[in-house]
Amino acid sequence: MPGPAFFTQKRVGQHGKLFKMVKFRTMSVGHGGNSISVKGESRITPLGATLRKYKLDELPGLYNVLKGDMSFVGPRPDVPGYADKLQGDERRILSLKPGITSPSSMKYAREEEILAQQPDPVKYNNEVIYPDKVRINMKYLKHRSFRMDMMIIAYTLLGKEPEEKWVNE
Repeated sequence: MPGPAFFTQKRVGQHGKLFKMVKFRTMSVGHGGNSISVKGESRITPLGATLRKYKLDELPGLYNVLKGDMSFVGPRPDVPGYADKLQGDERRILSLKPGITSPSSMKYAREEEILAQQPDPVKYNNEVIYPDKVRINMKYLKHRSFRMDMMIIAYTLLGKEPEEKWVNE
């Protein structure tokens, strides 16, 4: 893959503060395009597809954890614009440090595949997936604990689905 190995992007962190999130680059350089990616897109490189499949593109996020911008568990950091959609009580999500994993990211571990099946992936993300992630993140905010975080980390490493009680009413 010609080009840099790392990809940095401004994301919304704790208390709405922007930070640069680091990931392995999985797309061709200068692809243009939006922040919603769909499985099988031509802008995703073959190596990038493999990195994404096994979530290895997230490993450089450990740098963000060490730097203090992120934690291991917490709502995934949004790109500017999506966090702006949080309203009222939902803005409390921003009181948490964003995480490498969370119940919502576990539920939508195959998000790119789900979006690839939709006639309008951006619309489906905005109207179905993003609001559901917000709902799950609110539930996490309300019920989070050290024990729950340890279980989320273990489930993530084992590739297990999130417990039903973490993602549903």
